[in-house]
Amino acid sequence: MAKLPSLFLVLSSIVAISVVGSQADGGCDNDLQSLITECKRYVMFPTNPKVPPSDGCCGVIKKVNVPCLCAKVTKEIEKVVCMEKVVYVAEQCKRPFEHGFQCGSYKVPRK
Repeated sequence: MAKLPSLFLVLSSIVAISVVGSQADGGCDNDLQSLITECKRYVMFPTNPKVPPSDGCCGVIKKVNVPCLCAKVTKEIEKVVCMEKVVYVAEQCKRPFEHGFQCGSYKVPRK
């Protein structure tokens, strides 16, 4: 039952970001919706285990506007979306983040 409030928080945050984002840039709202649909289960806390993403998730990862999406990551989202897993999924999908890249408040560490 504890997962239900967390899921509700994630979805509420994402919907709020989508509304703000559609007013501000109109550019990556479809990317966000596709990521929610295809990749959500691979990036949620807990940090472990890290599960290799599906082909569908990787297909989305390869097409999204990463800087646009990362600009929308808030501290609230970082409470439920594990940024370490986001980096892992991007690597598994052959679209790794560069060292020092910032997504929300998370800065990609050196390997």
